[in-house]
Amino acid sequence: MKQPPPSLPESPEKWEVQLRKGTLELAILAVLWEGPLYGLEILRSLEAAANLIVVEGTIYPLLSRLRAVGLVESEWVESDSGHPRKYYRLTAAGRERALALSGIWTRFSTSIGNLLSPLSPSLVRKNP
Repeated sequence: MKQPPPSLPESPEKWEVQLRKGTLELAILAVLWEGPLYGLEILRSLEAAANLIVVEGTIYPLLSRLRAVGLVESEWVESDSGHPRKYYRLTAAGRERALALSGIWTRFSTSIGNLLSPLSPSLVRKNP
């Protein structure tokens, strides 16, 4: 049976999107570490702190899943602006998960950083 030709590798932009999606849970847990935030504040914090631009259609289903598994809890709070806002906060399990994922991320990113060090622009120019 004839095998299909190999597909072209995905673009770096698509790869980056997948990388960002893979780290979004940790990023949300990290922005909630300091205290409760409502959805728009979470989106703004992700963008300001990590240049992660996330749309509402992505964040709210993920927050719902994190709530369903007991990592965050939510509460409606009346607002001065006229409409109530749903605030999200980490549970004890969410704090444990954030610490565990943070440790994994630190080890992983350090290892990958070490692996990529020869690709540093200054070294690449010296070693064609």
